[in-house]
Amino acid sequence: MISADLNIILPEILLSVFAMAALVGAVYSGKDKLAPLLAWITSALFLALAFWIGTTGEGTQVAFGGMFVNDGFARFAKVVILVSAGAVLLMSEGYMQRRGLLRFEYPLLITLAVVGMMMMVSAGDLMALYMGLELQSLSLYVVASLRRDSARSTEAGLKYFVLGALSSGLLLYGASLTYGFAGTTLFSGIIQTATDGNMPVGLLIGLTMLIAGLAFKVSAVPFHMWTPDVYEGSPTPVTAFFATAPKVAAMALFARLMHDAFGEATSDWGQVIALLSVLSMFLGAIAAIGQRDIKRLMAYSSIAHMGYALMGLAAGTELGVQAMLIYMAIYVTMNVGTFAFILSMERDGQPVTDIQSLGMYSTKEPGKALAMLVLLFSLAGVPPLVGFFGKLYVLRAAYDAGLAWLAVAGVVASVIGAFYYLRIVYYMYFGQDREDALDGGKSPVLWGFLMVSAVIMVVGVVNLFGIEGVAQAAAATLVN
Repeated sequence: MISADLNIILPEILLSVFAMAALVGAVYSGKDKLAPLLAWITSALFLALAFWIGTTGEGTQVAFGGMFVNDGFARFAKVVILVSAGAVLLMSEGYMQRRGLLRFEYPLLITLAVVGMMMMVSAGDLMALYMGLELQSLSLYVVASLRRDSARSTEAGLKYFVLGALSSGLLLYGASLTYGFAGTTLFSGIIQTATDGNMPVGLLIGLTMLIAGLAFKVSAVPFHMWTPDVYEGSPTPVTAFFATAPKVAAMALFARLMHDAFGEATSDWGQVIALLSVLSMFLGAIAAIGQRDIKRLMAYSSIAHMGYALMGLAAGTELGVQAMLIYMAIYVTMNVGTFAFILSMERDGQPVTDIQSLGMYSTKEPGKALAMLVLLFSLAGVPPLVGFFGKLYVLRAAYDAGLAWLAVAGVVASVIGAFYYLRIVYYMYFGQDREDALDGGKSPVLWGFLMVSAVIMVVGVVNLFGIEGVAQAAAATLVN
């Protein structure tokens, strides 16, 4: 029995053993000399595991008495998490090394965070959920403050830690109330107590607190307050990581908890998530308009995009979960390309994040400017790019579930949000030519990620690379 359970969690075991072995190896062999090699090896391991998980495993497997669930939904989320983490690690290696930030701890902390994320999306129990969430969070608190000689970076890490501890407290209190009223921490047991219209008040309060704790992790309004400061203060590669893999893990965990533990009470949590969705979409769209720092702008963009993803979840249907999965896969792809561009913004070897520094950038780097234009249009949801179809899916899911008002609000927020994406395009093509212009990017890795992401946004309109069918199968395993 134990060997069968260990087989089911083999990818997580492999990553954990790798992290511990690499930690010991790096400590005894000159530490940071191995950091670049370790970053490449870790990235290769992520991609190999993503391929393995994506091509093997069928049906639903349960380990440790239901605490760990390996189904189609978990496998889809894990592949997206591993691919995005591997991509960000590859992009960040050169940037971190040039600035003396590439310590051997960096890839290892990312690895441990990924183990936590994989645990989160497979959680079948409140204790397993919390264990995965905290492993991810503790690793992220450290990488946020990786630049120890920078007041902004240490402030970002501290702010993230304090507010993260608050959200963990809310989540734990909600979990204890849920356990008190359901008599079990297993999702399969909670769902028998949590039925539509018959939920005890204490269980309802527990559910609300669990939602509040998870809303913090996905930067949903009003639990978004940490996002702009942490995005701006963290080293840019760390910001790129925050904007990709952890968001997928948190959204997948959100869907897992709602459908596996409270799937019989969709009307109770659907309205709460719909409210979080509409607040996130509008705050993200409006607050980003005044931003001049591109990292802060991407923080508000992230808040808005999580609002759209939550719209799919608020529908409470199989189509809603499918739409959310497709949206998150597209969102991560767009963000990888966008952050590859942001990482290449330099002047005299120093990073630049002011969007006005992009004045007439298209005359110096026409290829990169065009790729960034495609990604920004896709983030804004301009047809016929892939980002438009991501939004179309979640809007349709909301409309089909009787949430026409939410779909209309999503369209209005999308139109408002298009302004700040188009403003960057305006600077690149029609802005004022500056004497202190940006240098041409020297990194072929960043150039490659930028171009590949932009091409995917155009070519993917044919059939979204077939992820529709995979996402539908993943959603079916969760909802049914």
